[in-house]
Amino acid sequence: MTAPGERDDSGAVLAPRRTTALMGVLTCLAALSPLAMAADQAPPGVPALLVVADGVPQPLAPGDGDVARGRALIVARESANCVLCHAMPDPAVRFSGDVGPSLAGIGARMTVAQLRLRVADYARVNPASVMPSYYRISGLDRVADRYAGKPVLSAPEVEDVVAYLATLQ
Repeated sequence: MTAPGERDDSGAVLAPRRTTALMGVLTCLAALSPLAMAADQAPPGVPALLVVADGVPQPLAPGDGDVARGRALIVARESANCVLCHAMPDPAVRFSGDVGPSLAGIGARMTVAQLRLRVADYARVNPASVMPSYYRISGLDRVADRYAGKPVLSAPEVEDVVAYLATLQ
């Protein structure tokens, strides 16, 4: 067992193994709770997100996403509008935001499964974030009438955006 205050080679304080194991068990129990399972259920016609660890390993739509369509969605002001908050490593994008992290290198830092979860429902990663959940349709606040009861991005569109982000090495 790790002693309280014990440090690793870098000098970082290590958590006692019992605490780490207990947190793992509690995380698993929370994931199995009825509330967590209900959040994963989707209405008819909208495939549910199967979240594993910090990603969605299975594509939401059949086939591979289209990189060109994904880029178009990211820079379009009327759909995903990612450039409102994120800087793009693309000289053709003249104006982009800096509220969220830059998308430069995102494909090298995250797996496709991680990217898919962040595009589909970033609130599962960071509930305090202002980033919209592009695929979730329940439990949202202040939803525009045209998006009520349907996702901002369809399953194939999520896959297109993920395909483009994965190219940003």
